[in-house]
Amino acid sequence: MSEIAAELHKRKTAERVSNRDIDVLSVSDELFVSRHYGVPCRDVQERALREWILPLRYLRNFGTIGLEGQLRLLRATAGVVGVGGLGGLIAELLARMGVGSLVLVDADRFEDNNLNRQLISTQNNLGRNKVHCAGQRIGEINSGTTLSLYAQRLDSETSKELLSPCHVVADALDNVPSRFILQKTAHSLGIPMVHGAIGGFLGQVTTVFPGDKGLYAFYPEGESSGDSRAETLLGNPAPTPAMIASWQAQEMIKYLTGLGELLRNRMLIFDAQTATVEKMEY
Repeated sequence: MSEIAAELHKRKTAERVSNRDIDVLSVSDELFVSRHYGVPCRDVQERALREWILPLRYLRNFGTIGLEGQLRLLRATAGVVGVGGLGGLIAELLARMGVGSLVLVDADRFEDNNLNRQLISTQNNLGRNKVHCAGQRIGEINSGTTLSLYAQRLDSETSKELLSPCHVVADALDNVPSRFILQKTAHSLGIPMVHGAIGGFLGQVTTVFPGDKGLYAFYPEGESSGDSRAETLLGNPAPTPAMIASWQAQEMIKYLTGLGELLRNRMLIFDAQTATVEKMEY
């Protein structure tokens, strides 16, 4: 047994979950081992899981995804393109679940009108770049999540290089042309894209695999991203992006863990005003 593994077994405690005892490692012990042995916190978490010791921060994940699912998440890389109302929450949820690496892409800076709905937006970071603020917040939540931050717009020339490490990517963009670039990039990389969009009380989610119609079933390619956007016309009330972002994050988690049924070739459509949810096949 390695020195680090021995240290983890020395520091582990037990928790009772679902009528069974499991070995766990506290956050303070996790961070101590990382500092003491000079290894990344992600490596400490992975070694603990390989020793069947659950980092205590993930205790409430256990009943859903188990130790093996947790290890799959830790070894995964997820991309989030757009770190605003949708993407900011998606990124945080993935980090809290224990996704080991995130690639965040967004050129925008926080503006006053973001404060009503964007999780990472605060009065103190107005004018600051969104991905850098997201990186700072995620670093305070989970030291086991490594970050690649790109304060730039997604374009057809750079998208493949930026997203090449990813196993799955979230479409958290606010215009259709950029969404098409992302779907084409995901197709070329052989990874699924989890699309989400909102406007007023309405929201939609679908998971697009390489070769699927995806956005081509709903949007004319190259549609203008100007003031005709649903987000602009219908507004962005705070609960709607949170509702859709949560479903997007859940789709990504299901894909990475291999658990559950994905929304492939199906669009989930939410209408919070009428409290209805519909599923449309395409």
